[in-house]
Amino acid sequence: MPFPQSNSLRRAPRVKFGDPLLATVLLQDGKSAKGKIQSVSVTGGLLRLAQALSQGDFVEVAFQTQTGRVQGLAEMLDPVRRLPEETLQPFRFVALADDDHRALRMMVDAASDRNFLAPLRS
Repeated sequence: MPFPQSNSLRRAPRVKFGDPLLATVLLQDGKSAKGKIQSVSVTGGLLRLAQALSQGDFVEVAFQTQTGRVQGLAEMLDPVRRLPEETLQPFRFVALADDDHRALRMMVDAASDRNFLAPLRS
């Protein structure tokens, strides 16, 4: 499983979803939680969860994209916003299998290409 490399000089492109992607988060104790991916990059993403997980928790995050299923080991980061019924919490991938990394990269690249090629509206 490769470690997703980040470049400290340039932030990885993000894909934001109008309708968040459904995600399953498998916790270390074997329990699972449902969430929604608000945005994602090849190095991590932002999850909408019913309740925050502890910063530093290692979890398995899985979600389906148009380019295939993505499942990887992730570290939960400090929540960025806590609302009455949900929490927005970032995560960073720490390990992805080659096929998962490929599906994620293809999705991010395709979304970036669409945004770049979209006609300007005045």
